[in-house]
Amino acid sequence: MQIFAANSVDMPDLPKPLLGEITALTITAPDLEQSLAFYQKLGFKELYRADWPFPWIQITDGALLIMLRQDAQLYIALTYYVEDMDKIVAELEAKGINFIQRPKDSDMIKRYLFQSPDALNISLVTKVDGFVQPTGHTLLTMPQGDLFSPDKYVNKACGIFGEFTHTVTDLDASLDFWEKIGFTYISKFSAPYPWAIASDGLAIIGLHQTSSFDYPAITFFAADMKEKIEKLKAEGMPNTERGGPSNVMIETPEQQHLFLFKIGM
Repeated sequence: MQIFAANSVDMPDLPKPLLGEITALTITAPDLEQSLAFYQKLGFKELYRADWPFPWIQITDGALLIMLRQDAQLYIALTYYVEDMDKIVAELEAKGINFIQRPKDSDMIKRYLFQSPDALNISLVTKVDGFVQPTGHTLLTMPQGDLFSPDKYVNKACGIFGEFTHTVTDLDASLDFWEKIGFTYISKFSAPYPWAIASDGLAIIGLHQTSSFDYPAITFFAADMKEKIEKLKAEGMPNTERGGPSNVMIETPEQQHLFLFKIGM
């Protein structure tokens, strides 16, 4: 897999985010404590927790923010925390975005939900005091010379957050949608199938026109991924090998998925 990161000649300036000031992945969890323990093995730590308006725990590995929300119904979304909600909603509606869920007038925390052409959930939530965007390097911001230096990774267990991966039916149509909501494609390829990486300066989306998998996945990369996977296995982490011992898929307690891939050959 070709890698693009800061200081690469192919790396354009990242855009200014359109959707909000902070981004996270929202994942519902039937058992919050079980999920927290799972992600702690993957290099995450707890930031905040509360029981209102529902039980939740916010976690981070220093680069990626995840909101675990207690709910038995399976759900994952790319979430933005927004300061000027009315402005952002109006701008999106003017671009033809259709919201499939809207807040009630009485809701203190406003939540809007829309979907990509391939049914990936994207939510806008009122920004809460104390929430901040992690500053650790992702695959797009890590200096090129540090990609093969595991001691520089903010997440020592999994490596570098690379992308929020999902499959698409038509790559070009999908890119048109993501560009409409503030994303710029960073790289685009035709082999081994049509795929692209897009970012809005906060989130990183991997768009994969393939039938080899049909679910979204949180993807990490590391030069020493084989060793990291062996350590996770020794700690009891279940996985399904996708391309040998250095490239695996892990299913989470919430029935979501993580890809752990080795950088380079």
